[in-house]
Amino acid sequence: MVGKVLHYYAGGNTAKGYFSLYESAVKDLNRVFLLQGGLRSDKSAFMHTLGETLRKEGHSIEYLHCASNNEWIEGVIFPGAGVGIIDDTVPEIRKYTASENLQIIVLENQRITEYSSEHNDETQRLKKDISSKFQKAYTSFAESLKAHDDIEDIYIANMSFAKANELTNELIDLFFGEETAEKTSNVKHRFLGAATPKGAVDYIQNLTEDIGKRYFIKGRAGSGKSTMLRKIAAAGEEKGYDVEIYHCGFDPNSLDMVILREKGIAIFDSTAPHEYDPERETDEIIDMYETCIIPGTDEKFAADVERTTKAYKDKMNEAISYLAEAKDMIDQLEDLKGIRNSAVSDNLYDILTEEIKLIVKQK
Repeated sequence: MVGKVLHYYAGGNTAKGYFSLYESAVKDLNRVFLLQGGLRSDKSAFMHTLGETLRKEGHSIEYLHCASNNEWIEGVIFPGAGVGIIDDTVPEIRKYTASENLQIIVLENQRITEYSSEHNDETQRLKKDISSKFQKAYTSFAESLKAHDDIEDIYIANMSFAKANELTNELIDLFFGEETAEKTSNVKHRFLGAATPKGAVDYIQNLTEDIGKRYFIKGRAGSGKSTMLRKIAAAGEEKGYDVEIYHCGFDPNSLDMVILREKGIAIFDSTAPHEYDPERETDEIIDMYETCIIPGTDEKFAADVERTTKAYKDKMNEAISYLAEAKDMIDQLEDLKGIRNSAVSDNLYDILTEEIKLIVKQK
């Protein structure tokens, strides 16, 4: 039997800068291996290979994708065993992991400690330029969010909060009724997608593929989608159900999806850039515009919405272009490191693979 695999992000490049949800990702782990040194591309390939090997042997796994490179993962988790492997270039990862559960795996050849001044200068220049590109991306994302907020203001001013609250309460009653799980809720915070060098990416289809009932929330910016999700998540937690809360990869203070796996329910914001339409007989649409917004709002404010939407998209595209430039420089840095040293001993990954496989299988 092949194990289940989940794909998501635990960190992202957002309108609030780099934003981490790694504290939630590692909180239930009994052991965390941090891969220190070596090439990030090699570490990603190793984690993916190990993950697939154990998945084929029946273990469930979670891939933590890298928002700065579409081809990389920066972590793999084996939840059944309480074991995780994470690239230690993830910002501040050590502060989220209890020291007694942490094992550092040093991948670089310790004999190679000095490089030519030419390589050092090039390395420092690339690191400085990469940092500059990310900062420009964050500034552009923030400007895009401001334009997005302007769009939201239009619909908030034309919204019936009473109807939004009534709809939310109806859903909470439908999902839970008088039932409780009679245990303490386990709440997970994640990103379902991210702004990447290739644009917006999401894993909604993977995350919901075995969910029996999916609710697709349609509507405009500011029509109450995130607030509804927040209240549903809070109700689930209060009643003791495990809750997966998926934050927006653009504005991490906003929510995009809530999954209640014990109830077989997923409810998510199904608007751009992660817009989907129902595919199954059990899929259902919740239209916030139709239910909560004054009729004719789109038509009345069409010019304002078009203007602010253009500003929002222009700044988003600008930010993505900076991420793409940063990614190219990161690739150059990887190439330079590959030239400068052999990094990882020939058999270290093989030894590490066998050690982790043994730990996972013993759980």
